[in-house]
Amino acid sequence: MNLVHPLPNWRRGFRRVTKNGCLFFLAAFLLAGCGRNEPPADLVIVNGKEPESLDPALITGVAEMRIVSSIFEGLTRLDPVHAAPIPGLAEKWEISPDGRIYTFHLRTNLTWSTGEPITAADVVYSWIRALNPATASDYAGQLFYLKNGEDFNSGKIKDPSLVGVHALDLFTLRVELNEPTAFFLDLCAFATLAVVPHQTIEKYGDRWLMTRPLPASGAYELIAWRLNDKIRLKKNPRYWDAANTHLDTADFLPVGSPTTALNLYETGAADIVWDKDLVPTELLDVLLKRPDFHTFPYLATYFIRFNVTKKPFNDVRVRQALGLAIDKERIVKKITRAGEPVADNFVPPGTARYHSPKGPSYNPERARQLLAEAGYPGGKGFPRVEYMFDASAGGAAKLHGKIAIEIQQMWHDELGIDVDLHQVEWKVYLANASKLRFDVCRAAWVGDYNDADTFLNMWMSNNGNNRTGWKSAYYDDLIRRADKENDLAKREKMLQEAETMIISKENPIVPIFFYVGFNYFDTNKIKGVYPNILDIHPLNDIWRVEPKGIAAKTAATAKNN
Repeated sequence: MNLVHPLPNWRRGFRRVTKNGCLFFLAAFLLAGCGRNEPPADLVIVNGKEPESLDPALITGVAEMRIVSSIFEGLTRLDPVHAAPIPGLAEKWEISPDGRIYTFHLRTNLTWSTGEPITAADVVYSWIRALNPATASDYAGQLFYLKNGEDFNSGKIKDPSLVGVHALDLFTLRVELNEPTAFFLDLCAFATLAVVPHQTIEKYGDRWLMTRPLPASGAYELIAWRLNDKIRLKKNPRYWDAANTHLDTADFLPVGSPTTALNLYETGAADIVWDKDLVPTELLDVLLKRPDFHTFPYLATYFIRFNVTKKPFNDVRVRQALGLAIDKERIVKKITRAGEPVADNFVPPGTARYHSPKGPSYNPERARQLLAEAGYPGGKGFPRVEYMFDASAGGAAKLHGKIAIEIQQMWHDELGIDVDLHQVEWKVYLANASKLRFDVCRAAWVGDYNDADTFLNMWMSNNGNNRTGWKSAYYDDLIRRADKENDLAKREKMLQEAETMIISKENPIVPIFFYVGFNYFDTNKIKGVYPNILDIHPLNDIWRVEPKGIAAKTAATAKNN
């Protein structure tokens, strides 16, 4: 492989940036952040939980991705209206007639926020880094569509030059896929495929995110990260589309309490609040009637995971029994109360080119039969197990806690089994889920792109987002064959068979409900936020009707001059 510039000692950049280690160093370094006397930001966003990391190769949560997508860009980005892929760092591309070869042409004016040029070799480095097993990226599977991508990630091949991504010159990238992939341009906009600074990662290793200035390929630079306070981003003046980036600064607040989020918004301390989880459920009926509270269809599913490597959940009859004993209608009417559809299948309605098979619904009588067949009649002899869920702001009064209590009661009443509730902080929850340190846990999945594949390939045996311990060679083969199929009807049939396995036959999960997208902001003040099925709202497309913060000061200075 003849790269435009060499990548010496490339393996140094792949040492695993451990999530706890990263935060340990950040706690010491980033708390310095920006000064307390700093000017107000032009936009303040309540963003949910404290980010676990801002490394595009490591993040898995929506809150992190909102921030990272502003700092690091990929070959494509997502249109704010329809969330469809449009040119990003690549200004154009050609696709071979067989759909397997993509030739991307990067913009010739690309530079990092620190002034160095961004080239095709930077893309190669970023993708290989995400694929390298030493990086331990849960989303490495997004690059398995590349030739030899999966084999490189599994360690079957060691030479990164055999992976299907090559820099032909400074601004031309050749990508070879295993098979035609209808959503590949969508993947190119996903955070895992974003372009990261090899020069910084190689120099600083695990601590690369702590460098200041941190080279950014996206519309914004990371100025400060004060843990449990805020993350501040500032407009990157060297971004290729800086002329159309409206806001100078933006703050992202890590707030898990719905009451706190609403108070910040009502007092003007925050401009936008993302997510329904940040709405006090006791006020939902009233707030939904307000013009600044917005709902829309959303590709996301709330579900529970079983750890199938532990007894008694290694018995499919137990998993099926617990699923059939959950009255999902009661949960959406009593707890969530925003019009969420009950989920008897996993892939949400509205997914492009796909219709889900019907899954099992509430049937407590059949649940009791299955539990008895598994050796636990009336719940006798069933071991004491734990249901793990994450804490937003503490206490069972929050949404996940309320759902957990409801499911706990249903399993007790219908099956005669007792389950302990185990509430943990977000970072502990993620670590436990990844390492299978749980019995049953709550979970949610937001579509990364509008295709059933984003909901179904995560259950493949080697996918880092599986987190159930369930493996099926037949399922893996179904997904791989579906990925290769050009006939959309045949592809849909294979995907439906795969979904039937996870919701009706093997049941490593139990879908509970489909989310309704939800956010709140005043459309008279904030523009550029559009309802779309992926709930994607690029920061560089958002603007204020009246300037605030640094933008207001700049406007006032210009007016006075």
